[in-house]
Amino acid sequence: MVTKQDVLQEYDVQELDESDNVELTDDKLEDGSKGELIKLAGQLRDRRNDLNQMASERASKRDDLNAKTREKVDEAQEHREQRDSLNEQVQEHKNKRNELNAEANELFDKVEEMKQDLELNDGKDIDELKEEIEQLEFRQQTEVLSTEDERELIEKIEDKREQLRQKKDKVEESGELEELIEEAEEVRSEASQHHQKVTELADKAQEHHNQMIEAYREADDIRDKADAMHELFVEAQEAADRHHEDFVRVQKRLRELDKQEEQERDAERAEEREAAKEEAEEIYQKFKEGETLDTEDLMKLQKTGLL
Repeated sequence: MVTKQDVLQEYDVQELDESDNVELTDDKLEDGSKGELIKLAGQLRDRRNDLNQMASERASKRDDLNAKTREKVDEAQEHREQRDSLNEQVQEHKNKRNELNAEANELFDKVEEMKQDLELNDGKDIDELKEEIEQLEFRQQTEVLSTEDERELIEKIEDKREQLRQKKDKVEESGELEELIEEAEEVRSEASQHHQKVTELADKAQEHHNQMIEAYREADDIRDKADAMHELFVEAQEAADRHHEDFVRVQKRLRELDKQEEQERDAERAEEREAAKEEAEEIYQKFKEGETLDTEDLMKLQKTGLL
């Protein structure tokens, strides 16, 4: 079983250190000062970017492993197709071999029937008779025999020669037998050639079968590594997404604080305008009553539009 730790080591992948993660609590978000939140947003953004980079690298390695898995599966499929093609050829040669063997058996059965008809199976065959004659002649030439023994030996030789002549005469009387034997042997030889092809093709088919099994095994191993790498990718991507969500929350809070500050400034400016207006009205009232105004008082009246 391939583990995430296995692929981290094998492919030199940076391990995700959770101690580097940036934590955002509700208290920090609600009670933190604007300066603190700006700093926190920067930390969240930087950590998010690092995690996205880590996730990207892991995704790339995962994709490479998935590609290698597909290559091995394709390789296994090629071996499967070659194996199946060879097995089809094996079956074709088997069928032809069996047909030829059946044909050869029928021919040899006919040969035996013909031999029986010609009585060629009675006694010894031609080759055996020739060998016995040679042995007797060799004995006659090499051994010192009495007249009686030599006469008996000569009679045996003549008897064997007569048997041989009779066998040969019967064979010659039926040239069809030799042709039939030759045809049967040719058919059997052709069947043997097909049997040889069966053996050769079956061996090749077995080789491709073994290679197919090995390729599928390697594909499974690589797929397990790809799955483990995908888990590592998800781990980094989920952490990156969490930091991005927290970054967005902080940014939203900063915008809320900016809006509050703007509202407070607007309120202050409104209060200032109201106070200036009240002061200007007091000055204007003094002006109507004939009091002398200084330059500063005149500028205040101009600013409020009362002069």
